[in-house]
Amino acid sequence: MAAFDMVMFAVRLLAGTGVFLTGVHLLTTSIEQLATGRIKKLFGKTADRRLVNVGVGAATTALIQSSGVTTVLIVGFVNVGIMNLRQAAAMIMGANIGTTVTAQVAALSAFPITTLLQLFVFIGMMMQMVCKGDNGKKSGLILVGLGLVFIGLALMSDAMQGNRDAIQSIFEHVTNPFLLFLAGILLTALVQSSSAVTSVLIAMSVAGLTVGTGGNEILFIILGTNIGSCATALASSLTAGANARRAGLIHLMFNTLGAAVFFIPLSCWPGFMDATFRVWFSSAATQIAMFHTFFNVACTVLFLPLCDWFVSVSEHMIREKKSAAAVTHLDERMLASASLAISQLEKELTRLSDAAMDAFRTAYRAFRERDTQLISHAREQIEQANAASQPIVNYLIRLSAQSKLSDERAISSLHSNVGDVMRIAEIADNFTKYAERTIAQDLAFSDGVCAELDAMVDKVEELYGMTKRQLLEKTPGRMAAIDGVEDEIDAYRKRLIDGHIERLNTGACRPESSGVFINLVSNLERLGDHLTYIAHTAEPVVRL
Repeated sequence: MAAFDMVMFAVRLLAGTGVFLTGVHLLTTSIEQLATGRIKKLFGKTADRRLVNVGVGAATTALIQSSGVTTVLIVGFVNVGIMNLRQAAAMIMGANIGTTVTAQVAALSAFPITTLLQLFVFIGMMMQMVCKGDNGKKSGLILVGLGLVFIGLALMSDAMQGNRDAIQSIFEHVTNPFLLFLAGILLTALVQSSSAVTSVLIAMSVAGLTVGTGGNEILFIILGTNIGSCATALASSLTAGANARRAGLIHLMFNTLGAAVFFIPLSCWPGFMDATFRVWFSSAATQIAMFHTFFNVACTVLFLPLCDWFVSVSEHMIREKKSAAAVTHLDERMLASASLAISQLEKELTRLSDAAMDAFRTAYRAFRERDTQLISHAREQIEQANAASQPIVNYLIRLSAQSKLSDERAISSLHSNVGDVMRIAEIADNFTKYAERTIAQDLAFSDGVCAELDAMVDKVEELYGMTKRQLLEKTPGRMAAIDGVEDEIDAYRKRLIDGHIERLNTGACRPESSGVFINLVSNLERLGDHLTYIAHTAEPVVRL
């Protein structure tokens, strides 16, 4: 092959690979955004039943066409403590099964019908231009991505077909299993997709090319791709907590042991491919795709009973640090799925609201008990709440930049909710000032007035409990009860202020206490208003 021919071959091959990877990326991101609610439901089914977790991992990966995205999400769940390692181990095994779907799709390129499937690019772009709804546009992008996958495969196959003899003369000398195995690891780690490498091998087979003698050699590359696919999850887990790093290690151990179990018999039985998959399937592309699926299913069946062992080994190899406990529900890995990120943000918002309400409770106690130490403690809690709010705002901004339109309502509501929660912290700060003024001026309030204040605060606590449940559960029909409690708080304010004015007129109350008392009662009513605002943003919303 002349130098010019080599350069042109490389250009066509790289162009085809680029089109293929663009198609896979577009397919993955569009499906994830369109099916974001379904992904949340799938992860919501996680339990201690191993087969269920395997199914969730496989279904999620098949849905979004990327085991890398799935394993990164799993690492994120483990990092924030809402999934244990045993659940993660089974789900990772399922993800390995789900990732074989891409190779099965790529194997269709061996059949003439795929030329027609390339029209999906045109059809998808027409949908992008014509459809007004967000879901229609995303569906169009899915078709574009699928069409680009087949166009990329065709370009790669054509490039290799045009230089078949020269390429074959190179590949037929590559027979060392260890070298092929290492090539699979490195290539997959480089492109961060085992499906992409497997699909390139399928494109080679469509062009009539074989690796080595045409026996088991190509299978050693596939074994290597499974280990190389661990690079994404391992890199993602390096900056996370101990459990997240353990999840990445479990992924690596599972894939490495699986590859080792198959490597030995394939080395000892050179005719394995000829005696099995080449007999069962006529197309070379289908043979590769089916082995890829068989390998991952067999490894899952073999190692699923050993989940506890994988967890135990990972815990011995990666020790827990006392400071490693998760203190937040937020994890940047969750940004890969808007629905999961929103769900975590809602949990983090309740954590922030708990902190703001704790500051309010301490500040109210400081007022009632005239305790300067409680005033200092309340102000520390307020500072902590303020510090905790900024990461939530930053996370919301990052999520909003990459979310679809149907998720913007929920994201906008969360932005508003953070503001309302911080108004609660400001009200707590006002109470510390009222407490200081009460102590400094030696203001006195009758037992009857204090009892009514306590009753009003109890109503605020009741409203907070209902709002918190609504935020997490979004139960239809609860808003009427929430609005009823808020009306009771408004009635308390009117009654308390009217009673205070009456006592001032009769001389039963000191005028200097008016400023503190009226502002204090008004702030309690404001607190109830902000809680009601939060509850109203949590009315049930259908996300597509």
